[in-house]
Amino acid sequence: MAPPPKKSRPKLMLPSARFQRSFIAAMEEFAAEGRCGDDSMIGKDMERFGPSWRTPEGFAAFLAKLAAVRHTPPHEKFVCSTTWWWTEGDEFIGRIAVRHELNARLLEAGGHIGYDVRRSRRREGHATRMLAAVLPKARKLGIGRVLITCHPENVASRRVIEANGGVFEDQRADLLRFWIPEG
Repeated sequence: MAPPPKKSRPKLMLPSARFQRSFIAAMEEFAAEGRCGDDSMIGKDMERFGPSWRTPEGFAAFLAKLAAVRHTPPHEKFVCSTTWWWTEGDEFIGRIAVRHELNARLLEAGGHIGYDVRRSRRREGHATRMLAAVLPKARKLGIGRVLITCHPENVASRRVIEANGGVFEDQRADLLRFWIPEG
């Protein structure tokens, strides 16, 4: 009897059509949580692109948008950002985006990094490992200290940030602000 296939380790990947089926399944999990149209990157992407993700052309347009914003902000209120997907084999587990700089809005709410893990893969340590994996990429983009925010009731996200060296600075409006020092 052959040994079971070796399971791949999760890793950061640039968004790819290879993950379309799993990505759509993950977005259905986020939609079931009421995320479509909320004030997050996933919520906004679901609202804008969700109906077209099932076609190869629609998914390609979404991937092109993610690639373009690495070099050109979509409009004057935004900054360049790079999105990576946290994947295992052909499975989309989550996404993490690094904003290349902070504008006044992001300094107050949003910070440099935002991340999401699909519901079916939460509580497995993915967010902590995903953030740890992206910090060197943020440094290569020239970001020294990294600002990350979360809602006070999001204890899991706070633990992820603190596990990666985040130091609480203050609360502004309804968000806690943490800085991960250079290094």
